[in-house]
Amino acid sequence: MGKAAVIYWSSTGNTEAMARAVAEGAKAAGTEVDLIEVSDTTADKAAVYDALALGCPAMGDEVLEEGEFEPFFTELEGKLGGKKVALFGSYDWGDGEWMRSWYERTKNAGAEMLQDEGLTANNTPEDEELEACRKLGTALV
Repeated sequence: MGKAAVIYWSSTGNTEAMARAVAEGAKAAGTEVDLIEVSDTTADKAAVYDALALGCPAMGDEVLEEGEFEPFFTELEGKLGGKKVALFGSYDWGDGEWMRSWYERTKNAGAEMLQDEGLTANNTPEDEELEACRKLGTALV
């Protein structure tokens, strides 16, 4: 069993709550997992993990956060071939376009997607969404 990382960016704490739940699920399934804020890592450091759960909320015009997360992901994108990857994040408005675009980018980079679409929560994740995050964490095994 390899090592996994849950890497996220959060402004309001919603995506952070999701990240913590994903990490809980991975740990409960017996995976060694690191929970990391995107500002505390680099694409090269992230690329050493066997599995990645990446979390970022929708920002602005339904895009990834542009100051830290988008530059990180752009650099990581070329290193995702063959890696297990799951995506999650929260949003306040819109229809989830940011997640669909991000999912396609990740899949097109050659990642082995651990879900059929990204996991989203509208604003503060409810118990049901946090449970879905824990289940997502078990998929990192």
